[in-house]
Amino acid sequence: MKLAFAFLLFVSPALLCQVHTVGLHQLDLSTMDVGWGSPKANVSVDGNRLAIAGRTFEHGVGTHAFSRMLINLNAAGTRFRSHVGIDDETRKRGSSEFVVLGDKRILWRSGVMKAGDSARSADVDLSGIRLLGLLVTDGGDNINYDHADWCDAVIEMKESRTAKELAVAAQAQDVAPSILTPPAKETPKINGPTIFGARPGSPFLYTIPATGNRPMTYSVTDLPKGLACDPTTGHISGTVGNAGTYTVTLVVTNGLGKDERSLRIVIGDKVALTPPLGWNSWNCWAGSVDADKVRASAGAMVEKGLRDHGWMYINIDDTWQGLRGGYFGAIQPNHKFPDMKSLSDEIHSLGLKLGIYSTPWITSYALYAGGSSDSPEGVWTKDSMANSRHWRHGAYTFEQRDAKQWAEWGIDYLKYDWNPNNVEAVVRMQKALRESGRDIVYSLSNSAPFENADTWARTANCWRTTGDIIDTWASMSRIGFSQDRWHPFAGPGHWNDPDMLVVGLVGWGPDLHPTRLTPDEQYTHISLWALLSAPLLLGCDLARLDEFTLGLLTNDEVLGIQQDALGRQARQIEHDGGTEVWLKELEDGSYAAGLFFTGDDLRDPVTAFNWDRVTRKSVTMSLPKSGTHKAFTVRDVWRQKDLGTFEETFTAEVPYHGVVLVSITPVK
Repeated sequence: MKLAFAFLLFVSPALLCQVHTVGLHQLDLSTMDVGWGSPKANVSVDGNRLAIAGRTFEHGVGTHAFSRMLINLNAAGTRFRSHVGIDDETRKRGSSEFVVLGDKRILWRSGVMKAGDSARSADVDLSGIRLLGLLVTDGGDNINYDHADWCDAVIEMKESRTAKELAVAAQAQDVAPSILTPPAKETPKINGPTIFGARPGSPFLYTIPATGNRPMTYSVTDLPKGLACDPTTGHISGTVGNAGTYTVTLVVTNGLGKDERSLRIVIGDKVALTPPLGWNSWNCWAGSVDADKVRASAGAMVEKGLRDHGWMYINIDDTWQGLRGGYFGAIQPNHKFPDMKSLSDEIHSLGLKLGIYSTPWITSYALYAGGSSDSPEGVWTKDSMANSRHWRHGAYTFEQRDAKQWAEWGIDYLKYDWNPNNVEAVVRMQKALRESGRDIVYSLSNSAPFENADTWARTANCWRTTGDIIDTWASMSRIGFSQDRWHPFAGPGHWNDPDMLVVGLVGWGPDLHPTRLTPDEQYTHISLWALLSAPLLLGCDLARLDEFTLGLLTNDEVLGIQQDALGRQARQIEHDGGTEVWLKELEDGSYAAGLFFTGDDLRDPVTAFNWDRVTRKSVTMSLPKSGTHKAFTVRDVWRQKDLGTFEETFTAEVPYHGVVLVSITPVK
């Protein structure tokens, strides 16, 4: 008995000092916000073995700037240890800084690290820390290729904690998701833009967007010579030979009533007088896209009612391309698209328009034939050219051939994709499209250099201002709230494009998932893009749109801000402690404004986190100075409800990562 007691006295101190170790890779990584891709346990963000400057690691987390994660230690942690750096898979590209924070204090920072730098070691005392924050920034430039690794990352604990106990939700939410858009009325209502442009002699197609009970009858008064309206479909088609502005009256009737609205048809040099509204296949189907999926998406755009709110384009992204041939010696479709002309005709018969993808490189990003070659015949072979070594311009270019083929098929929109966008290639394709005999909206992708913004505005209809978006707050908010410097270059016929929408079911391939954006973040996404006069291109499975997502996409007052004929991009007018206000001038002399609670400020590592889990905040904006007008009627745009008359300022309670979107009209 005495021996047993002595043994207990000897063992107890060791038990009291026992260290519990939890690997970062063992935690719920869905709570880690990332700027691109998804965080991955024990591999890089691209799924490769973790490697920094030639040194490999078995355990850790591969992520991508901007990346942040809060961990609930509740004062049970003792140390955090990790080796950090840029993963070797970037091939000497990318730069980031790693920061470890605790309870609103910076505990350790790596300094800016570049690809190829040896791993740096963090060994941080966590005594008394309740919330641990792990942050990866972009190193002060941009997030391109910022593949960041936390290797052999462990938290030492004095008490055992489960992964669930350590997890802190990435977003603070205080309300269940709600549909703010009121349902459409049964009586007719004409929606969509108040202006539409085409070039003289080009095929013309415009579908009158209208909600209300079917059947409906459509008519148009004062149409220019060469155009006619189908009374059962509302499709206005034909060709106008003479330039000019023609103001027509659209009329829609059903058994319950009638609606009328003016539309300015401008026949001149410009198309895309308002930002495009449509769908693109990449964020949904990526390389698995085929003609049947495109056909089904067009049918869903009609069936779900999106066409009735002005949504128009069905755009095929990369992987449709076969080899060169045919009458024009142009890229022909591969086996997934057996008859592109027939598909185009089907899309047009629905009152929609068809888009296509290409690149001036020899090989596209998805490793299909591009618009140039080192061969004068445009020879492209999968065995030798389907690789990233051919992500370059060839000695021979084929813009004229391809543009003529697209026009013959009836293509209405081109996404032209490579990086960096260079002026010579942009101008060559612009010339080819203009000479094709068809109006084809010209959209550049991706990351158009800002120093050439005035050139993009003269030569293209849209240009991507950033790299690719993904369905996270870090990605969407970083892109959306960084657009202010592009403001001078937006206007009718030329639009800044912060990339596609990431709402609904997305996934970049056949396996789709619901967007990782919270409902409030989705309201911010749509509101901000509308204020920016940005193209709205869906990237989700249209056939499986739920009621919440449909509500996001069919609010005609929100879409009216995006489609406003003045074409001004909103400006950031206030930015203070995790809140922002953006203001947009509208054609009728009123304004639209977004009051945002971003909840974070990435300029300071400490303010990058919502430490106190705040769910709402009051945001105040100064009302515009509008001549002699001192009072303004303020209207909640999402709820389509007047909020009252205000002078000098307006204040709203805004949810975390959310928005209050309002229209502001001077009281006469």
